[in-house]
Amino acid sequence: MKEERSLSLLQLMVNEGLVPSPEEEENRKTFIEKLKQIVVAWVKRVAWQRPLPKQDIAVSSATLLTYGSYGLGVHGSESDIDALCVGPYFATMDDFFIVLYNMLKSRPEVSEIYCVKDVKVPLMRFVFDGILIDLPFVQLKVLVVPENLDILNPVFLRDIDETGWKSLSRVLANTQICRLVPDLKKFQSMLRCVKFWAKRRGVYGNLNGFLGGIHLAILAAFVCQCDPFVGLSALISHFFKKFAFWPWPRPVELQDETLHPTLNPTETRLYMPIRLPFSSYEYCHSNITKSTFYKIRTEFLRGHNLTKDLLKFDFDWHNVLEPFPYTKKYAWFLKIFLSASKQDELGDWVGWIKSRFCCLLFKLEEVQGLCDPNPTEYIDVNIADPHVIFYWGLQAGKTNAIDIKSVKDVFWRNISTGYQGPFGKIELSIVKASQVPKSAQFDTLSQKRKKACWKMMDYHQRRIPIYLQHVPQYIVGYVSTNGDPEYPSAGV
Repeated sequence: MKEERSLSLLQLMVNEGLVPSPEEEENRKTFIEKLKQIVVAWVKRVAWQRPLPKQDIAVSSATLLTYGSYGLGVHGSESDIDALCVGPYFATMDDFFIVLYNMLKSRPEVSEIYCVKDVKVPLMRFVFDGILIDLPFVQLKVLVVPENLDILNPVFLRDIDETGWKSLSRVLANTQICRLVPDLKKFQSMLRCVKFWAKRRGVYGNLNGFLGGIHLAILAAFVCQCDPFVGLSALISHFFKKFAFWPWPRPVELQDETLHPTLNPTETRLYMPIRLPFSSYEYCHSNITKSTFYKIRTEFLRGHNLTKDLLKFDFDWHNVLEPFPYTKKYAWFLKIFLSASKQDELGDWVGWIKSRFCCLLFKLEEVQGLCDPNPTEYIDVNIADPHVIFYWGLQAGKTNAIDIKSVKDVFWRNISTGYQGPFGKIELSIVKASQVPKSAQFDTLSQKRKKACWKMMDYHQRRIPIYLQHVPQYIVGYVSTNGDPEYPSAGV
């Protein structure tokens, strides 16, 4: 029966489009190779411009290291790709943002390319052959960067600056996780399921104070280490049980004989400290607050209650993975309306606001109590200006006491400092659940199930998205403005 539960869960993942086909996998490998060739050609050009001796130019090289969902092998057919450009000692950040940028921009398969410099991890973001790419850079103190770089080799980790280390840490975390789990394929299947659960239940998204991909990967790997011989369904059950009753703020740490963890008093003040698997003292960056910690714990407990008896005759994974019923759970919402004068300015404006959401969440907790910052983005098809809307659930009984103007004033002071682009507009208001547009009431399940496609919102094109009917916060595709009677207009 437990094996049957595991097989049914795997089939559900396939039915939801979360497992790429062999053809899609092959296409992605081909794509990575093409991008590697461009990076190698870039290094040769930079070496020639220095100029370096001919023998050094001949052997100089660079490579790409994937991380994130693709690096862990848990990506879907529509997933973006995170890749780290690893260059030799003579290639600088300026070479990356000028020379490589121009080389990529001139390629016919590259579009929507722009540089993101004023952040902790500077990167280029672009679309390559239809796939969105985030590409940061790190410089190693070597002339030759092997194609199959062993990033755990200390020879390559000498004298890396702080920015480079932050970029590299993502790859190091992925590499260590894959090395430490007892069964990689079982871990990958489990992580796919756990991420799908987190997205459906509204507890996925680091910027909104929830769990990010790296948090879930380490938690899943920890359970795999604790229970190496059980099947997938039992791993999911143990995952919920383990963390529903975990004695936070005790840190979660993967078992690694090569490391000797040291307690960092600063990190234990976090709500959910999770140690990075390549370091004895570094922890995952976390934006978890009192409100989001409460919701995450509640969802762990709900998952445990639904999976503690996998052998019940009426057990159904769809109950575990049911989308969170926001408009049934909350009577009031904070509506966050963001707009820009031009479509191509909206992406930067929304990204900046999201990076400051924790400030808004802290202020709301101060004046209102618990708040549920739903990560889903929506658009109102009746509004012409480029915009995005968020609806955050509010604790019952305290909404009348909120001075929304003072909340907005505090938040505006926070977001008005440091932003380099054109300022857009932001409007905050309190609305009843009945005032939330039908397009944003995404908790109604449908008999008809469709595949889920994880896709970043395209801020540069006016399109009406179609949502998965039983998980409407996930985009299936887009329709023209005249619509399709089968798909009512929905949010983003």
